[in-house]
Amino acid sequence: MANEAVPIESPTKFARYTVADGTGIPLYTLLKLSDAHLAAATSADSDTFAGIAWEEKTASDGVTEITVAKNGVWDLKDSGSGITAGGIVSIGGANEIKQATEAEMVTGDIVGKAEETASNNEVIRVRVGEIV
Repeated sequence: MANEAVPIESPTKFARYTVADGTGIPLYTLLKLSDAHLAAATSADSDTFAGIAWEEKTASDGVTEITVAKNGVWDLKDSGSGITAGGIVSIGGANEIKQATEAEMVTGDIVGKAEETASNNEVIRVRVGEIV
């Protein structure tokens, strides 16, 4: 998977999620919550954000848990829609973000707050896990 997140300021909050044994997840992949406490790589617009893979998961290695970063400052890629500095962002596709819709803010499907303006497909700094 391309365009993995790049850490700028190290996270301080982490969580453990269940993952499928047969799935490989590269380090720093944006993850979605796909079922009750089950994380998988993001794949579509409006996936529910679970965190960022803090460790690599090799497919069929017998491991069924992964550590996920829940905050920090990261370089993340815009999905092509453009993002305004200070805007709240959500998942925009596989390892991509977009300006969050009002509905996503209400349901809590957010990644964090953009600290830069993004043109289409640009990589910008995002404060993950915070919206203020």
